[in-house]
Amino acid sequence: MSLDLATAQSIVAEALSVGQQDGFKPLTVVVLDSGGHLIAAARQDGASNNRFEIAHGKAYGALALGMGSRALMERAEQQAYFISAATAALGGRLIPVPGGVLVRGNDGGLLGAVGISGDSSDNDETAASKAIQTAGLTAQVA
Repeated sequence: MSLDLATAQSIVAEALSVGQQDGFKPLTVVVLDSGGHLIAAARQDGASNNRFEIAHGKAYGALALGMGSRALMERAEQQAYFISAATAALGGRLIPVPGGVLVRGNDGGLLGAVGISGDSSDNDETAASKAIQTAGLTAQVA
């Protein structure tokens, strides 16, 4: 099973809706397939500069290391040199703070990742997780 365009677009729309309903600052949402390729993205009006790159780094880093970006943050706190080296190996495309959430299918298989940036990292992660769950998929933050 793979993450298709329609599902990715529904995740983007739902994440933006969650952000609006919960009063979050303007968000940027990125959905990547399991190979790290962009499927869908959107930037709300008023989102600050370079939020796409940050959202992408959260999702890409989660895929590259096989764990949500919250777990990457915890790893960075314990093994800063490893995360620094991994970031360099990935060409700087790793943002180790919450907001990068792995997407798993009903069978547990990895489908891709969602990265969000714009509000606090915790709120970014909340919007991603809710959107993934609304799509009938499993959100993995750790």
